[in-house]
Amino acid sequence: MPRQYSVLLLPAKPKTDRRMSIDYSSWDHIYVSDDEDATSPYVDTPSLFRMRHRVRLEKMAEFQEEGEEDEEREAELEKVQAVVKKLKKDEKTFAKLIEEYRREEKKVPWNVDTISKEGFSKSVLNTKPVPKEETQEEKVEKHKTFVEKYATEIKHFGMLRRWDDSQKYLSDNPHLVCEETANCLVVICIDFEIDEKHALMEQVAHQTIVMQFILDLARTLEVDPRGCFRQFFSKIKTADKPYQDAFDHELELLKERICSCAQLRMENAMKELEEEEKQKRLGPGGLDPVEVYQSLPKEIQRSFDEKNIQMLQEAMNKLDFEEGKYHLKRCIDSGLWVPDSGEGDDDEEDEEGDNEEDEEED
Repeated sequence: MPRQYSVLLLPAKPKTDRRMSIDYSSWDHIYVSDDEDATSPYVDTPSLFRMRHRVRLEKMAEFQEEGEEDEEREAELEKVQAVVKKLKKDEKTFAKLIEEYRREEKKVPWNVDTISKEGFSKSVLNTKPVPKEETQEEKVEKHKTFVEKYATEIKHFGMLRRWDDSQKYLSDNPHLVCEETANCLVVICIDFEIDEKHALMEQVAHQTIVMQFILDLARTLEVDPRGCFRQFFSKIKTADKPYQDAFDHELELLKERICSCAQLRMENAMKELEEEEKQKRLGPGGLDPVEVYQSLPKEIQRSFDEKNIQMLQEAMNKLDFEEGKYHLKRCIDSGLWVPDSGEGDDDEEDEEGDNEEDEEED
């Protein structure tokens, strides 16, 4: 196969006068393609030439695209430079206007409004800070500590009857205006109701609603309750009928709840007392003698009532063997029947004798 050559002809070096200085550096980057070096007997030379030509064209296209992007960047840069130039110009203009204003301001004569100015201004709002969320254990411990410390003051407030007396007492003891006082007053009401001191319960319940209305007012206004209890007393002293009716309605509801809680506490106390008595009278087998007695047949119950052993034995003999054995065991486990130790030994000897006779017969 004949060799093929691809030669890029360079322009001939022009003849010049030695006195003239010509720069030939622009020809240093001319690409000369000598494809002869890349030929091989194992490669199709025309295909190789076409591939190299295509690669060369792609590189030229990429270079051209980069040139176009550079032109776009230059245009964007020119826009930014124009904006910066305008801003600098505006800055000088504004600085000049400010300077002129200050010069004119110094020329203005003083008067009543300009001879002095306010030194400081401060506004204080009596708002209640957002409290930190407490756990149930922390609330219980806080309530216990507060009640132990101020139990006497809380009880004294609960016994006050006049609005003015209550307001004055809270003014002297503002620490009592809190949720713990209201809770403690409720407990006092329940204790009075359990002791059947209904009049005292109603008196303390009234003061409980007073404290509850103060706390509700503080939540509505979002302020500390110690700073708004005077507003409540001012309002309740001259209250219109709807407000007074609302107060009385809440008082009646509280008294009903107190009676229900007192009844429930008494029932629970009775159950606990009965359970303690039951535990005390349990027999050696862990059974309650009262329950066992109530489950016995009537004839056996009568024998226990009359403490008649003969009657008990006869009643047992009338029962089926398994049934009699069942009732007898329950009587022993509950302590209703305490078998005599001697009788127990005789029974064992009788059982042994019967066993021996059975063996001899066998």
